[in-house]
Amino acid sequence: MKIIKKHYKKILICIAIAYLVSIFISQQKMLNSYNAEIKIYEAQITKEQETKQTLNEIKENVNSPEYIEKIAREKLGMYLPNERVYIDIGK
Repeated sequence: MKIIKKHYKKILICIAIAYLVSIFISQQKMLNSYNAEIKIYEAQITKEQETKQTLNEIKENVNSPEYIEKIAREKLGMYLPNERVYIDIGK
């Protein structure tokens, strides 16, 4: 009995330390996963901000004659009157 009482405090301290270490390790794993998610979200935010900037630039140029002409040529296949169009048959 004396041996058990004598080592009782040491055993409780060891159990408490082991418990605290296991909690620390599990929380560290959670923090690492949260940091990884943060990096992913920051990359998405950066990408979306670049997209937003590009769209704002397009929005500013939508009514310009150059942009209208470019879209008419590329998307609609329209050309100016009396303009010569060369078609590359190699493509």
